[in-house]
Parts: sequence; structure tokens; C-alpha cells
Amino acid sequence: MSTITETYEMTFATAETIVVPSSFNGPRESGNGGYSAGLVAALVDGPAEVRLRSPVPLETPLEVERRFDGHVLVNNGNALIATARPVPELELATLPPVSLEQARAAAARYEGSGYDLLSRCYVCGPDRVDTFGVHAAPVEGRAVVATPWTPPAWTADRTGEVREEHVWAALDCPTYFGAYLAEEKGMAMLAQMQARIDAPLQAGTEYVIMAWPLETDGRKRYAASAVLNQAGEVLALAKALLIELRTPGG
Repeated sequence: MSTITETYEMTFATAETIVVPSSFNGPRESGNGGYSAGLVAALVDGPAEVRLRSPVPLETPLEVERRFDGHVLVNNGNALIATARPVPELELATLPPVSLEQARAAAARYEGSGYDLLSRCYVCGPDRVDTFGVHAAPVEGRAVVATPWTPPAWTADRTGEVREEHVWAALDCPTYFGAYLAEEKGMAMLAQMQARIDAPLQAGTEYVIMAWPLETDGRKRYAASAVLNQAGEVLALAKALLIELRTPGG
């Protein structure tokens, strides 16, 4: 864990530059989508919707460009990496809660995405030991995936509260599994995300994360996710758009 702790201080290089440390990858060579979106969202005053335009490079200072209308652009030289805009607070109907016991039973059946590119994601990668262990899998008898989640100590600030970018990351990965649910999983990447955090999360406390599909439109898949406490109360909520990559010749 020391590597993650040490590199975390590199997240903000200057007031107008952000860096995604290599510890917080999603695909093997780029930033986790939820973590990256959470960093960018923090640059906007109030609720934000973040759109990822290109893979987020690791260990690279990314320039922040602020617009007068509140929009934010994040660039790597001439390449546009992400944009964020102020939006009304996320309003989204949630499903009946999944219990901790149901989430544990679901996670025990976790098989990963099946794609090597995603197998070392810091949130859900089955081939990585210093992971969140966010292993969302279908809940028996429900059209939802779920997993327990105990945020590690290194995700927290000095008060013990989990940093919001890690909450975004934990909300992100389950939407992939929720978007496909019982279907064969395609290679899809986070393209857009909005999250709402209603209460601070504490490192070392066990929570439930659940996710479910919303809509499919060609290669676009919309899904939602929520973090619940053990009483079933929603503490954080997200809506994500994932885009399935084209296959060769597709």
C-alpha cells in the first residue's frame, strides 16, 4: 500500500494541472474512468457531468482550462482528454436495496470482465492484490449486480473520509457489469458520468454497491449504481454512459 500512499500526493501537481498516478489505472495503461472523472468533477463548482474524450494518460500533468460559463477542459498538449460542465444535482430512481449477505453471495461468483486489458484495474481487477475488491456480479433473483466494499485506509483523507474520486471509481466499475448483467460482456469504456455523494464514506467500513442497466442504444449502454450502508440507505449515486468499442470490421 505504500506505493499508492506515496503516489497519491502527486494527484494535484499545480492548481491548474492534475495527474492520475499509475496506481489508479483502469485499463492497464490509462486511468480508471471513474477516478479520472471524479478528479475532473472536483474542478467544477457544484454538481458536474464529466465526459471522457480520450484515454487518460498516467503520470502525466494534464492542463486544466477553465471557461467563463463554468465548463472545464482537461488537455494533454493538443489532445482533449476530458470535459466537465455544471449540471443540476443528479435525480435518479433507485431499486430496492441489496443486503450485505446478498452482495457477498453475488461477489463470490465474480468472474471479472474476461478482458486482459481490464484485469488489473485498481477497483475491480481480479489479477491485482491491492484492489478495492469491487467484484460486482448478478444477485440471484434480481436484475441487479452487487458487491460488498470496504474502502482501504489509503483512500481516505486525514479525517478518515474516503476521497470523492475514489467513491466515483467505486461507482464506475459496477456500472459495466450492470450494463451487461446476464449478457455476454463487450469491451466497453466509460464515456460519461455524473455522481452524487449524499454522505461521507469512512475507510474501514463495509458498504454495499449495487448497479443496474438503464438503457441500450446501439453501442451505447447506460447504467446506474449506488453505494448503500448496511441499513440499505443510499449514500452515493451515479449514472454512467459506456460505449462499446468497435470490433475489427464492425
